[in-house]
Amino acid sequence: MAFACIYISGFLVQAVARSEPALRGDRVALALLSGKAPLWSVVAANVVAQRAGVQLGMTKAQVTEFCGVEVRHRSEAQEKAAHAALLDVAWSISPRVEDTAADTIVLDLEGLFSMLGSDEEIARVLMERVMSVEVVPNIAIASNIEAAILAARGFSGISILPVGEEAARLGVLPVRTVSSDAEILETLDRWGIATLQALAELPVLQLSERLGQRGVLLHELARGARVRALVLAQASLTFEEEMELDEAVEELEPLSFLLGRLLDQLCARLESRALAVQTVRVWFELEPSFEKDVQSLNDESRKKMAPREFAKVLTLPAAMRDAKVLLKLLRLSLQSDAPKSPIQKIRMTADAAAPRTAQRGLFVPRGPDPEKLELTVARLTKLVGESNVGVAELIDTHRAENFRVARWTCGAIAREERRGGRGKAGRKRKAAADEVGAGAGAEHSLAESVGKMSAAGFRMLRPPLVASVEVNEERERRPLRVSFSGMRGDVIAASGPWRSSGEWWQEDGWDHDEWDLAIDFGKRAEPREKKTDDIVARMHAISNAARRTKIPEASPWPRHGVYRIFYDSPRKSWFVRGFYD
Repeated sequence: MAFACIYISGFLVQAVARSEPALRGDRVALALLSGKAPLWSVVAANVVAQRAGVQLGMTKAQVTEFCGVEVRHRSEAQEKAAHAALLDVAWSISPRVEDTAADTIVLDLEGLFSMLGSDEEIARVLMERVMSVEVVPNIAIASNIEAAILAARGFSGISILPVGEEAARLGVLPVRTVSSDAEILETLDRWGIATLQALAELPVLQLSERLGQRGVLLHELARGARVRALVLAQASLTFEEEMELDEAVEELEPLSFLLGRLLDQLCARLESRALAVQTVRVWFELEPSFEKDVQSLNDESRKKMAPREFAKVLTLPAAMRDAKVLLKLLRLSLQSDAPKSPIQKIRMTADAAAPRTAQRGLFVPRGPDPEKLELTVARLTKLVGESNVGVAELIDTHRAENFRVARWTCGAIAREERRGGRGKAGRKRKAAADEVGAGAGAEHSLAESVGKMSAAGFRMLRPPLVASVEVNEERERRPLRVSFSGMRGDVIAASGPWRSSGEWWQEDGWDHDEWDLAIDFGKRAEPREKKTDDIVARMHAISNAARRTKIPEASPWPRHGVYRIFYDSPRKSWFVRGFYD
């Protein structure tokens, strides 16, 4: 059994530098401040800053005197995001992961050697994946957990501890590697104990008499003989990244650069877990604004308001993890609806889902990717508005024309299909499958009944066209001839009327008598010409009639078809609702 440990040296500094690429590298001196103003003090500094003379506990005024030292405030949100990224990398290698500390992760490597190779290959893969989330780790592999942790914290780069050589390899490490207790370190220093090898050579009985059980534990750690079980961590499907800005951002271009950086980090974490994005939520904390108050006796002219938030939700029709496509979608959404104040903090979360998989045929032309389709829909939304792009969805009402534009949600339909259809459609499919399984006769009858079923498409006209109808008063006002849009035809067959009414208590209530008519438009309806007294008007009428005769207009309506018309009682008029295909 072997264990691997991931340790991030200078975790507080690397968590801040992770969101600012300019702060990475061996030439940038960085110091972190913490506390409340004006009592800020240095809580962490990288090696370059320490060489320059920066020490822990210095005030902000003291640090600013150093030339070339970058000063940032400690960010707990960025530390949390960096720690979550480390866990994602660990879960990408092994399902058994321990969340030891904010800067330390332990993995169980049992069963991975046949898939990933030797210890050196596993350590190399771990190093590459951790560096992909913008932090520099120390990797150690040993036969027990504590030995791997000590090696990762004591040695830089990759360390492999062979079985039985833990004490010899760990012996060169200083005593402070196993304990941070100032009192114990002072005692060991008085004894002349500086390394783990010297501590391991002490007799354990006398050590326990002087330091108690703590001394026995330190002795086991120094020998690399401490054995314990792994405390497993629970994985989460929600990924979060956060960035607090030193200066507020107003324009879209610099904001897009920051959003792209956060999306790159999120997609890298998702890729390490073999997941994709289903929903992206972005919260912008806006800069406090000032509004002028009414002039009062004390002459208060400005009043500071509390910080506000502006949120954006990006729901994708299909799971994806392309950072560039996600950035374009967010840009289009922000262009159509931008925040009203400068942005000083960004928080982004992503709900993960399984990536989209599709089996394509060799001889089937490839269709457009859902990512490109979603990008096209977003561009149309920016042009015509969110309420004018989507799919038609009927409203739960008896009014025929009522519908609304709903968002395209093919991803939800696909998930419902993968669940096996738990609703009414799923029960129908299950019942049909049961009938098919009943025998060959049932299969034949089901196929025959399905073959006989047919559906007629209905093209609804919005708004309905005004029509002129000649009716038979003796037979329930049965339509005989219909004229609309320059067309005139005889009714061959009629079915109806169907009377419907509703919402009489509102101003737009309806009361309709509907008919389905088979109409034969044999000729175009000639408009009635008014009598003209002057010769000029008469010549214009003749010219228009000749023009209509020479160049007949193409009609968009079928010459022979089934139409639905209705009589609107409140308006006392006939209208054409649509026609059947």
